[in-house]
Amino acid sequence: MSDESAIESSKLARPALDYPCGAPPEPGTAREVAPGVMWLRMPLPFSLNHINLWAVRDGDRWAIVDTGVQSPEIAAAWRALLGAGGALADGVSRVFVTHMHPDHVGMAGWLTRKFDCRLWMTRLEYLNCRVLVADTGREAPDDGIRFYRQAGWGDDAIEHYRTRFGQFGKMVYALPESFRRLRDGETVRIGGHDWRIVVGTGHSPEHACLWCPDQKLLVSGDQVLPKISSNVSVFPTEPDADPLHGWMRSIERIRATVPDDVLVLPAHNEPFRGLHARLDYLEQGHRVSLDRLRRRLEQPRRVVDVFGTLFGRPIDDPRLLSLATGESLAHLNYLVQRGEVLTEADGDGVVWYRRGASG
Repeated sequence: MSDESAIESSKLARPALDYPCGAPPEPGTAREVAPGVMWLRMPLPFSLNHINLWAVRDGDRWAIVDTGVQSPEIAAAWRALLGAGGALADGVSRVFVTHMHPDHVGMAGWLTRKFDCRLWMTRLEYLNCRVLVADTGREAPDDGIRFYRQAGWGDDAIEHYRTRFGQFGKMVYALPESFRRLRDGETVRIGGHDWRIVVGTGHSPEHACLWCPDQKLLVSGDQVLPKISSNVSVFPTEPDADPLHGWMRSIERIRATVPDDVLVLPAHNEPFRGLHARLDYLEQGHRVSLDRLRRRLEQPRRVVDVFGTLFGRPIDDPRLLSLATGESLAHLNYLVQRGEVLTEADGDGVVWYRRGASG
């Protein structure tokens, strides 16, 4: 849940990370952070108000990593970058997208059409994005309403869900009809360097990070952020999912695969050094949250009853309610699927969670 996530509410001592790149560039400008690698920043219309994008010299043009949401402000920033005198005036060779969320994929279709170039993306991210875009304009499904009622939502929250459902596609320019699939472990040549694809899960289905051993760089997307933690959520389409397990395994795998001496280029906040310390913090924070949740479930609780345990406060903002519900369910499902927590639905269909004998 960004800076409201369970992990960032755990009150653990944060590791001392190094931020060697200084203040971020203004929208429509770029700054070199390594030879042939440019840092871009775009505004976002959310509480998290920015995203970092990356441009890598690729022959006589630029490979772009992530694109920002579809919005007039971001389109204007791209035009400034790509126009005469802009930092990327040489044009775009191809577009890489780490994952399907609108702040990452939103302008990919615009860029690929403008430069007649290919979209590079993992299969699950591309296909899931197409599915969510297809929901645009639909009414909220009964399964979704049932999902949130089971979590303990009231009528006002359900109505807010109904009015907001199907907004995803409005933030995403039409995707190209084909793409070049990125695969975990493959090596992609960009310009004069090899970049290895490192896939993580939990925040999204098949999130691609790009690691360049030669330059000691890791484009981490949302898989590793220095100051906020990525939302790890359960959604109505797969109510029994266990994304937290995938997230924890991804932390282990990235730590084992990528050396600690890389400069991490994240989607939010600033580039940093201290990858392994940050991964350790993220892992420990989730384990602390799970321990708190186990204690809270000595008595039966609904999903909405554990917000204070996981986030340190009630969640009153309806815009955050679905994120808090999804992340709470990720922790609850983790315990349920390991036999530590039992569930029971009451006469109104609301699900109650309590610690079992093995919990």
